[in-house]
Amino acid sequence: MDLIKAITQPHLKTEAGQFGIGDTVKVHIRIKEGSRERVQVFEGTVIAKKHGGISESFTVRRVSYGVGVEKTFPLHSPNIQKIEVVRKGKVRRAKLYYLRKRVGKAAKVKQDI
Repeated sequence: MDLIKAITQPHLKTEAGQFGIGDTVKVHIRIKEGSRERVQVFEGTVIAKKHGGISESFTVRRVSYGVGVEKTFPLHSPNIQKIEVVRKGKVRRAKLYYLRKRVGKAAKVKQDI
């Protein structure tokens, strides 16, 4: 077990877990197109966090042009440049999959003050 921790510990991001379920975040992703590299920002609400350790991932949802878009990101991926918290959400659930069925203001998460 100590061997697994020794191998995975250098790859873990220390500042990565500073957000929770229901928070609105901006995920800055490095995208490689041919020989060029650029950063793309995906902003949305965190609806799920899964697993732990090196394999931890989170799902972000937003509505783009009337269509719901969800992306799942590995938390400790080297392609994620940074995760910026825009606002904290106040929720009482670990998974917010019920937001998929809601539209408009009903899909909004209350802000935690």
